Amino acid sequence: MRIQWLVLALLAWLIGISPVRAEEPLRRLLYVVTPGIRNYLEFGGAGILVFDIDDGHRFVRRIETPASREQAPDNIKGVCASAATGRLYFTTRSKLYCLDLRNDRILWERAPAEGTDRMSITPDGRFVYVPSLEKEVWNVFDAASGDRLAQLETNSGAHNTVVSRDGRWMYLGGLKSPFLFIADTRTHAVVRQAGPLSAAIRPLTVNGRSTRAYVCVNDLLGFEVLDLERGTRLYRVMVEGFERGVVKRHGCPSHGIGLTPDEREVWVVDAANQRLHIFDNTVAPPRQRHSLPVREQPGWITFSLDGGLAYPSTGEVIDVATRETVARLTDERGREVHSEKMIEIHFRGDLPVAAGDQFGVGRVTTPAANP
Repeated sequence: MRIQWLVLALLAWLIGISPVRAEEPLRRLLYVVTPGIRNYLEFGGAGILVFDIDDGHRFVRRIETPASREQAPDNIKGVCASAATGRLYFTTRSKLYCLDLRNDRILWERAPAEGTDRMSITPDGRFVYVPSLEKEVWNVFDAASGDRLAQLETNSGAHNTVVSRDGRWMYLGGLKSPFLFIADTRTHAVVRQAGPLSAAIRPLTVNGRSTRAYVCVNDLLGFEVLDLERGTRLYRVMVEGFERGVVKRHGCPSHGIGLTPDEREVWVVDAANQRLHIFDNTVAPPRQRHSLPVREQPGWITFSLDGGLAYPSTGEVIDVATRETVARLTDERGREVHSEKMIEIHFRGDLPVAAGDQFGVGRVTTPAANP
């Protein structure tokens, strides 16, 4: 065993990573990229803010980047990461950045002519699908080198990108189309579409089996559900007991939706009423059960990998089981931290071993998950 360990340690040293010892404790960290509410610096300034999940979400450090050093830091549009390669990616409106999670260094940046928006990475860490800034195309980048490999044209106002749990499919949602486009990551080509929905697509999430998509659409306080196998809309689910009201940002009542990892609940945001609405997803269509207040207008929701915590963009940390707020994110200056761009990453030593997803995707791959 000692010889095997020495061999592994030597190999790890040769490729520039630290070997993982079984006895090293697991560290769960939350990476929050700011400014993550438009370009508003009052919600945590600029940079990548790291919080210790297991120490009450204590602020750990701020990572400065070329984007945060700008005189007027631009909006952060998206974040994703790969534990397989130990890299984190984030976008502004014009650039894609790649950061090494082992040393917090920017490895490369790219500035495609079409701009950049909220992207997604395949689970093996090989490909990053990056929407243009509400234009006609998605660009596919080699996640290691930053080389552009392909371009997919949908003419849908490219905006949000969600990858399937098995990495086979990329779901491409645009601001100008009621159809969800589906790309095959083996060929980097759009192979089919699902819809139409009642209006243009806003945030979305998918289940672990790639059979359902849960989608916010323009003008709806609530969400719609797509059957991804048949390509048709199943349900229109409206929030009851609350008026749509006036929203500060995004121009739609619900701009944020997530599945708990066990897929038993759907959480959707309500900006005007500063609420999170929780739906029972064990019945069809999903049924409204609870509503929780938050400290500002929410525009996003995601979950911890173990499903125990909910992270709205308003910076509360909510216990999913009890519905209680157990922490509120603040930076080193005591400012409230709000961001729509956050992701959980686990480490053993300095080696990433697991990464979450900004979209609050379902993580169940067995047939019993869907009602």
